[in-house]
Amino acid sequence: MASPLRLLAARAARGGRSYTRGFPVRKFSRSTYALALMVLLVSSLALLLLLIGLGIFSLPVHSDDASFPRIRENFVREVEGLGHRGPQWTEVISWEPRAFVYHNFLSKEECEYLIELAKPHMQKSTVVDSTTGKSKDSRVRTSTGTFLHRGQDNVIKAIEKRIADYSFIPVENGEGLQVLHYEVGQKYEPHFDYFFDEYNIKNGGQRMATVLMYLSDVEEGGETIFPSVKVNSSSLPWYNELSECGKQGLGLKPKMGDALLFWSMKPDATIDPLSLHGGCPVIKGNKWSSTKWMHVHEYH
Repeated sequence: MASPLRLLAARAARGGRSYTRGFPVRKFSRSTYALALMVLLVSSLALLLLLIGLGIFSLPVHSDDASFPRIRENFVREVEGLGHRGPQWTEVISWEPRAFVYHNFLSKEECEYLIELAKPHMQKSTVVDSTTGKSKDSRVRTSTGTFLHRGQDNVIKAIEKRIADYSFIPVENGEGLQVLHYEVGQKYEPHFDYFFDEYNIKNGGQRMATVLMYLSDVEEGGETIFPSVKVNSSSLPWYNELSECGKQGLGLKPKMGDALLFWSMKPDATIDPLSLHGGCPVIKGNKWSSTKWMHVHEYH
């Protein structure tokens, strides 16, 4: 009987094929490897350029020019605003109406900047006449205030962009910031931010939400109050810090840098009467705040 080796040798001599166990092995030429390597390098370079363009990655730069740090600082400030903000978090204070506090929304430097920007232009605050839709003096509101233009400068732009990101309402739907100052005894009686007249809703439609930013602490009084909210005020963690006015409903004590977002409209786009709110009289100290009203549509 012939051995297996002799059978294989005989088959090979006759031109037959022999089969071995294992997987077939593909052979690649050197040009194929070179092409694959080139594609990889080009892809890596393109990705690097994209990351640099987006600002996600930056190349180390050595410069003896003392102005370089200032250029970089100004760029950061243009995008992010002024100063350093403390830890930020959002606190739900009510679902009816929907109201949320964004802690450390503004930095101390931004608060001071808005105050100094507004000081030379402060005038007696007015209210909207529900019949004519025009502004008028009223004992209901005894503060002083002024409006800043939307996008007035880079700091304003950064704050307005932050408000839009927080509320999910476009910058274009917001009015210009209003800066307000309350001295001892000054207040704002409970009122609605939405309109009852046709005159004011022609521009941007109804006001749907408000962001109220506190630019200063207040030693006593000056709370924002929602008198129609059904809440046991004594259960509030900050109850002992409130004045008697602040305890007549859902009261919030001003804290520099914090921002209160509340909605004047319900999720079904109807106005929310529970959004009735006011500013308690300042008992001790001064109160500075800034308001941003936002509409359903673009505001011009």
